[in-house]
Amino acid sequence: MEPSRRMARGLLGLRDRIWPDADRNDWVRRFHALCDSYALASVISTRPPFAIKAVPVGNQMVPVREEVVQSLPFGNLVHFAKDDLDTPQPKMLVVAPLSGHFATLLHHTVEVLLRDHDVYITDWRHAREVPVGEGAFGLDDYIDYIIAFLRHLGPNSHLLAVCQPCVPALAAVAVMAGTRDPCQPRTMTLMGGPIDVREAPTVVNDLARQHSLDWFEANLISQVPARYAGAGRRVYPGFLQLHAFMSMNMGRHLEQFRRFYQALADARISDADKIRDFYVEYFSVLDLTAEFYLETIDRVFQRALLAKGELDHRGVRVDCGAIRHTALLTVEGERDDICGVGQTAAAHLLCTSLRPHLKRHHLQPGVGHYGVFSGSKWEKQIYPQVRNLVLAMS
Repeated sequence: MEPSRRMARGLLGLRDRIWPDADRNDWVRRFHALCDSYALASVISTRPPFAIKAVPVGNQMVPVREEVVQSLPFGNLVHFAKDDLDTPQPKMLVVAPLSGHFATLLHHTVEVLLRDHDVYITDWRHAREVPVGEGAFGLDDYIDYIIAFLRHLGPNSHLLAVCQPCVPALAAVAVMAGTRDPCQPRTMTLMGGPIDVREAPTVVNDLARQHSLDWFEANLISQVPARYAGAGRRVYPGFLQLHAFMSMNMGRHLEQFRRFYQALADARISDADKIRDFYVEYFSVLDLTAEFYLETIDRVFQRALLAKGELDHRGVRVDCGAIRHTALLTVEGERDDICGVGQTAAAHLLCTSLRPHLKRHHLQPGVGHYGVFSGSKWEKQIYPQVRNLVLAMS
């Protein structure tokens, strides 16, 4: 379908260059709205920018710049630097999901956190762009990366994980606690993550249980073509994950595209731009390494090893009971259809050595999975819970 989408984009380009006033005609505007809607419905394989230029800190707007402070083969540690601050802010590592979307899916999460925190984020690389010579990247490697990034931040930092990385993030903190690593974080916020998928199973959990690991490998794993830097690497393509997510709410997505078309047809450009911005971000996907995807299916979604106390990291059992000094906040959305209510809160049962005042849980009414970390309720009701815990532990 790409040739026809290129034609649609070409027609839009001609409109802008040759007929700048053409959209004053109602029928022409509707035709271009159709072209724009069709062109938007396309998978994007490049990371969009975070586009965070400035944030409010106190009573002033402070400029923000992105900088890569640690570069590893499968992911970078990106720092959102603010140079015009008189008082240092607590360091916060945001562990972004590696589940098909780029880290920029959390741009609103980061934008809000930047008001009171010195924010870093895990910026995972497109697996098809990583040469085979860099080796494999599995769940143990993911845990190692989190530990390496926390050590880069140093002592007295804080951690926030969203969705899929809640399991490796909790495991990483447990590993650091077990070795009394001085860089273990002061707080750990886990948001909408599958700590124990046996609690309130969702469609996602049912799919993982209905098929064997061999089925996933045979049907969902592909080899990177020769035209990419990672030629020959076995991956789980990001567009397959995007299809899986969209199929869960296809009616809602179709309605959003209808609204997008109608907004353009009615010349309500600002309304159309809001929808466009969401889908440019939502359709931007990356490939996962086959080993990471299959190990996550096996160890997290099928066998729930961390929840059972049976997860190993580099051959050593992960003991969440070793966590004694990292305060824990878990956040769930009442309407979450990807990670059911109770799956994230299960972390409290695993962290048996944490005293009661170091444990908090927040169940947010009226939000689904994405509302936990993006939107008005994240900003006005969930974020204060995160900020207050960090203040209490800093």
